[in-house]
Amino acid sequence: MGRQNDGEPLPGFNKTQYSGILPQKGWPGRNLKFWRHRIVPGMFSRAGGTHSSPVLEAPTDGRVRITWIGHASFYVQFAGHSVIVDPNWANWHGPVKRLLQPGLKLREVPEVDLVLVTHAHFDHLHKPSLKVLKAKEGIIVPRGSGSLVRRLGFSAVHEVRAWDELLFQELQVVHTPCFHWGARYVHDTHRDYGGYLIRAGGKSVFHCGDSAYFDGFEEIGRRHEIDVALMPIGAYDAPSGRNVHMNPEEAVRAFADLGAKVLIPMHYGTFPLGNEPHDEPVERLLMEADRLGISERILIPEAGVGIEW
Repeated sequence: MGRQNDGEPLPGFNKTQYSGILPQKGWPGRNLKFWRHRIVPGMFSRAGGTHSSPVLEAPTDGRVRITWIGHASFYVQFAGHSVIVDPNWANWHGPVKRLLQPGLKLREVPEVDLVLVTHAHFDHLHKPSLKVLKAKEGIIVPRGSGSLVRRLGFSAVHEVRAWDELLFQELQVVHTPCFHWGARYVHDTHRDYGGYLIRAGGKSVFHCGDSAYFDGFEEIGRRHEIDVALMPIGAYDAPSGRNVHMNPEEAVRAFADLGAKVLIPMHYGTFPLGNEPHDEPVERLLMEADRLGISERILIPEAGVGIEW
């Protein structure tokens, strides 16, 4: 394993931006709406979808297979390498019930090269799921979150800062900046957060992590050629009123800034984390893509079904 860039600012550097943790004016009313129309109805609903067994055969050289597990969780397979990003098989996060079953059976997921975690929030760093997974090269987390995963059974824990690059033979992982926050609770605001650019076998996949829109997407696209962009499109009507997640139109704008070839949406339809209607994120995404004439570049995933590109 090799490491490049010690994380110091570089020319043209767009640093990670911090959203803060304080709610905005009007949050009591938004939270009441959230509980009445999202949390309580969700408690009594049956999760949709089905569990599938992962495809174990690697894709051919020059192609990548991307399987959405649900929420921000993906199983990414290249010709000679594989990674899992933000694995989360939880059925509940506190009072928030999962509305879409995990697309893959957790205990059938084979050993991967790496597990990547974008930030320490409970819906992205899920310890029970991490304890089950096996990774030859260990786990990568943003700086400040290593202590959360050191006792979960991984052979190595790699903490990274924005623009750090790790090399595992021909598997390259770059930690990219975003506009969010990383505290798992309230007091631990020292934890970093971001996304990942993953490259192997002639293909590159960008996992945005959680992010509001910011000009750093242009910088990421300037530095790295991206084939597939995994972009969050849900939880934009936050009960707190904070600007912490992109809406679908902003996700398309970020996709354009990145210069990526295709967009696969995520962070919707699994856990109700915003006040927007359940089906609205995908509907708005497709409407915006149609308006811009790029519908053929939007690939809507089905949980547990691999998309090869």
